[in-house]
Amino acid sequence: MTGERIQKVLSHAGVASRREAERLLAAGRIRVNGRVVREPGTRVGPEDRIQVDGRTVARDQEPRYLLMYKPRGCVTTLADPEGRPTVMAHLPATGPRVFPVGRLDYDTEGLLLFTNDGDLAQALMRPRHGVPKVYQAKVNGCPDAATLDRLRRPFRLDGRPSRPALVEVLHQRRHAVLQITLCEGRRNQVREICRRVGHPVMRLRRVAYGPLRDPALRPGQVRPLSPDEIEALRRAAGAPPVEAAS
Repeated sequence: MTGERIQKVLSHAGVASRREAERLLAAGRIRVNGRVVREPGTRVGPEDRIQVDGRTVARDQEPRYLLMYKPRGCVTTLADPEGRPTVMAHLPATGPRVFPVGRLDYDTEGLLLFTNDGDLAQALMRPRHGVPKVYQAKVNGCPDAATLDRLRRPFRLDGRPSRPALVEVLHQRRHAVLQITLCEGRRNQVREICRRVGHPVMRLRRVAYGPLRDPALRPGQVRPLSPDEIEALRRAAGAPPVEAAS
């Protein structure tokens, strides 16, 4: 069987992550050579014309890396069937299309990486690489020492244990602000573990993704990564550095 799986091609082209591509296929939004395809195992070659929502996919694009401060009140998808705002509205209208690496939920704000470098995106999301994500969570009430210890231990989420978390108290009065570092990308993990120990999250933001930090970035703002940041990301993901052309 020749060609590459269409999800991989769309990921490399910066159209969608592989998971998002499967959703696009199921919705009948992808055509190959004018024919709607829905099968995730579909393979395509260099000569095949791929369209998503009627738009032809450019398959050889320059890699692009953007950092966004995702505001609250939008979803981390390319489009939302419920009509809610998406992060795509905050991206530049020009340049190669990019997709989000991982996601932040509707009510969570903070740093979110976008790229059309599908290989790097997949490497960053592999659990074995344990790329750290740092969150600051304002929680209801003030957890005591025993509760903080519980937060640091593994929880059973979706039928399997989580990895231990790093948890510290940044400050507390009536309510506490915790800094929680995770080395995996489980859905709603911070909110869920805080809920289980009796201190539900009131406000949540991600302040670091691997080596990326930017306290000056404001909600809705986007900027390109520097070459040093890109190489730091590649090291964090265990990906080889990009060699300069001679």
